[in-house]
Parts: sequence; C-alpha cells; structure tokens
Amino acid sequence: MKKLTTAEEQVMQVLWDLDKAFVKDIIEQLPTPKPAYNTVSTIIRILEQKEFVGHQTFGKSHQYFPLMSKEQYSHQYLKSFVGRFFSGSFENMVSFFAKKEDVDLNELEEMLKDIDNDKKD
Repeated sequence: MKKLTTAEEQVMQVLWDLDKAFVKDIIEQLPTPKPAYNTVSTIIRILEQKEFVGHQTFGKSHQYFPLMSKEQYSHQYLKSFVGRFFSGSFENMVSFFAKKEDVDLNELEEMLKDIDNDKKD
C-alpha cells in the first residue's frame, strides 16, 4: 500500500471532509499557520501520482476529489500496521493494547459487541 506522509494525510483529511475542493478551499480548512498555495498544490499533485486524488478541470482551475475513501485507506493502513507490528494477527494487536492501555474485560467485551453489530448491519 502507498503510504501518506503527515502533510499528505492532513490534505486528505480535508478532502474526505469536503468531498470536492479547490486548493484555496483546502488551505482554508488547514490549521494556522496556513501553508503556501504552492506547497498545497505540490502535495495535491503528489497525491494524484499516488492515485489518492483525482481532479476535474474548470478552465485553468482544478477541483480535486478523493479516489479512495477514508474507510478504504484506514482499512489498508490498519492491515499493513498489524502485518508489520503484530505478525498479521489482530488478536495479538488487541492483546498488546489491552495489556499496555489497561483496558478492562468489560471494555473489550463492549468493543467486540460493537464490532459484531457493525458486521450485522
């Protein structure tokens, strides 16, 4: 999976929220201090090369939109993360976080119930 840098992910978060946007719209949503127009434009072009973003042309302007949903990216990222750090085992990951974060049995049961409910929907 192609990974996003921190700056790329920040731009993608804005695009996921807005669905479609021009560079100026993206800049407006970014935290202060605002990056330069050229910086955001360069990040967008890199995201297009990585096939995360597409565009529609309006004269000399481009309106950008995500080609991958936030859910798709999150799933691929998590799958890659689990593969790298937990031998591909979600059980190992949950066990690790349960031990390190002092998650109690009731919280784990509630999470499993939520996951089960999501699968049924």
